[in-house]
Amino acid sequence: MGRHQDAAVVVGVDGSADARRAIELAAAEAHRRHRSIRVVHAFLWPMLHVDVDPPPEGPPEAGLRRQADRILQAALAETRAAVDGVPVEGEVVDGQPAAVLCRESRDASLVVVGDRGLGGFGSLLVGSIALQTASYASCPVLVARGAEHPGGPVVVGVDGSATSQQALAVAAEEAALRGAELRAVHAFRHPRSNGPGDMMPLVYDTESLRAEEDRRLAEAVADWQDRYPEVPVIRRVAHARAAPTLIEESARAQLVVVGARGRGGLAGLVLGSTSQAVLHHAHCPTIIAPVPHGPAGDG
Repeated sequence: MGRHQDAAVVVGVDGSADARRAIELAAAEAHRRHRSIRVVHAFLWPMLHVDVDPPPEGPPEAGLRRQADRILQAALAETRAAVDGVPVEGEVVDGQPAAVLCRESRDASLVVVGDRGLGGFGSLLVGSIALQTASYASCPVLVARGAEHPGGPVVVGVDGSATSQQALAVAAEEAALRGAELRAVHAFRHPRSNGPGDMMPLVYDTESLRAEEDRRLAEAVADWQDRYPEVPVIRRVAHARAAPTLIEESARAQLVVVGARGRGGLAGLVLGSTSQAVLHHAHCPTIIAPVPHGPAGDG
């Protein structure tokens, strides 16, 4: 995975119920990985040139900076209570939350965030901080949403892109850590056209095409089957759209893994449409695997 051996699991907190759910997941992930936990509260107000110190006539515990410290200390207490034997540290870091978490991701094994925090709106299925962090982080990002389904598989979307290979790597490791089945899902709709400007309708046999797509999926997962022989691998090829297929699979999964951008992604769209749809609608926690070599990598 390219992470150094002592890289921590980083969890972003803001005092919200979603952040508490993220703490629970981060504790479980750190325990599985035998990693420490770094609790981070991003403190935006100095960037907006707001006075963060206690007012001259006010009590010493007043002020935005002290409030941030209280949020961090409460999160540290919750984290330590959630897991035994795992080192826990924390820090209030000045900056915009997604930017802070993306900087933290450079030295992390995993970043965990809630799907909505205190700044979330009810009409937004996934908050902007989760979306921005998942789009630009240097390591996998676990978004705390839905419910884990114990005994369910780890589901991964595979489309042949470089990013989906990264997703496969993450998903295979997650399945091994959990002792779970790895369910590799590839959705297809139509074969590619015969060439630019070709207006002739394509004639194809769906079952033959399905067999060819399954062969390609088998090739994609073969290396990971060799690396993790203890992990059962199930392949599913669906003649359907990718996002609804993965969302359907998530209803029985303990985790869904998708790449930040798939085969159809455009260079300017860091988080692809399938990944966004899954992140908004998945029924279980979701990991976004980073784009290889950063956001400017292959789409």
